[in-house]
Order: sequence, then C-alpha cells, then structure tokens
Amino acid sequence: MTTRGPLALVGGAEWTPGCDFDADLLADAGTDVVTVLPTAAAYERPDLVVDRARAWFGGLGARVEVVEVTTRGDAHDPAPVAVARAARFLYVAGGSPMHLLATLRHTPLWEAIVAGHGEGSVVAAAGLSAAVLCDAMVDPRGGGFGVGLGLTDQLTLIPGYDRWSAEKSRRTLQLAPRGLVVAGIPDRTALLRDRSGAWTVAGTGAVKLFRDGEPVGTDELTGRR
Repeated sequence: MTTRGPLALVGGAEWTPGCDFDADLLADAGTDVVTVLPTAAAYERPDLVVDRARAWFGGLGARVEVVEVTTRGDAHDPAPVAVARAARFLYVAGGSPMHLLATLRHTPLWEAIVAGHGEGSVVAAAGLSAAVLCDAMVDPRGGGFGVGLGLTDQLTLIPGYDRWSAEKSRRTLQLAPRGLVVAGIPDRTALLRDRSGAWTVAGTGAVKLFRDGEPVGTDELTGRR
C-alpha cells in the first residue's frame, strides 16, 4: 500500500537560519539528497537559487541535485522528468508563481511529482511557489483567487504573511470562497502535513488560519487532502 509523503508549505525566506524543519524533512525522507526544482526562478538566475540550496543543505549533511526545467518544453523532457520521479525529497524553490504554474500544469513533470508524492516522497515548496501547489491560489497582485495545481484541497496560502499588507489580507479573506481555509504563513515558517494527514506548524513564526473570515486552528485542516 502506498503512503502519501509529507508536504511542507513554507512562507518564504527558505534555506535560511530558522528553517530547522528542513533537517526533520530530510530525516523523514530517509535520504541525504534534496532534489531542487528552480523553475519559478527561471528569469531570476536559477543558478544562484541552486547555490543557496547547496550551501544550506550542505550544512545539514545533504547534497543537492537539480531538476533542470525552466520552460514548459523542458517539463516534457524525459530526463528531468525521471529525476523528479525518483526524488525522495523534492523542493520547489520560490520565484514567479505564474511562470511555475504555466510551466508545470498538465505536463509529464507535474504528473511525476504527484506520483512520487503519492508513493511517499517529501514535497516542499516556498513562498509564492507554495501557493501554486494548492487548489486555490491567491493572486499576489491584488489578493484575488486563481486555480492552482491542486496538491492540496480547500486550502490556499498567503505566503510571506508578515510582509502582506492589512488591506490585502482583508480583501483576500473577503474574496475567499466559503469553506476555503486561508493560511497566512510568515517567512521561515512552514505549515506541515505529515504522513498520517495531520497538520502542524514549524519554524520561527505563527501561522494564522481563517475559514469564512473567522480564525480557526490546524484541526480545521484534518481530513483535507
């Protein structure tokens, strides 16, 4: 029987002091290799993103391999698809959410990520990339909603919540469909789903959850995919 792996949704400032949960994710994955997908940073020097990942995870005793995908065409290439499919700990770096969404949606690469996660691999994503993995995706330009990739259901994120204006937060909560949980996740903080489906918070900040405009606890996420 397959078991879906842990999911880590990080608010931002990934791979910096305070993100100690990465060590726990490595241990859970049972590997010393982190597979980094730098697609969202395709127009922002993805090589520097990979260098940061190598420096951070090297300090945790792990090495980094890269899924070399920056375009939608790359996401159909069997070579990087195979790398993603074999990953036991896949980390989606932050960057442009719209580029990440357009590159991954309905591609063999996304299918490989979903399949690996369904068989137990750890998946982590940071910042606006973490929002893309949800079924509903907050548009950072105005606080409205779009459709994400759907690795979770009935959950959306406001990443970098400590840097999000009060006005945009109010707008987002007003526009949220009924029943949708909105999670405000600060930098260096993660909302984590373990192998049993339980949700917890780790890192330096506090995650704020809302449903229908009202504060709720992590128990509200119980049973959500």
